[in-house]
Amino acid sequence: MKYFFLSEGWAVARVWASDGLWQITAWRRQPDIQRMNICLVEQDELLWLYRVEEAILTVEVKPTTPVIASKTIGQVVLKRLMSAEQVIERLGTAETKCQLQNIQLVVQ
Repeated sequence: MKYFFLSEGWAVARVWASDGLWQITAWRRQPDIQRMNICLVEQDELLWLYRVEEAILTVEVKPTTPVIASKTIGQVVLKRLMSAEQVIERLGTAETKCQLQNIQLVVQ
């Protein structure tokens, strides 16, 4: 698995694998990209942790609302996705929040 952090108000657009732009017809499925229930807080901005499958090399992200789009650049391409070790290191040096949907999964 690979990971990246993404600001609240931004969403994944296009995705690339080793053979180029992700083609749903060729792969016969959407790319596996999941937002985790963990976020960092930096300068009052929420950065959500996303997990992607190993085949994904590059992710393009765009703002989801016109307000954010007018204050930022139109799109960003993430070329260096993080390993699990890099995520743990980053979480260890930041103010973090964890949203738990089921506390029983943690206490068992």
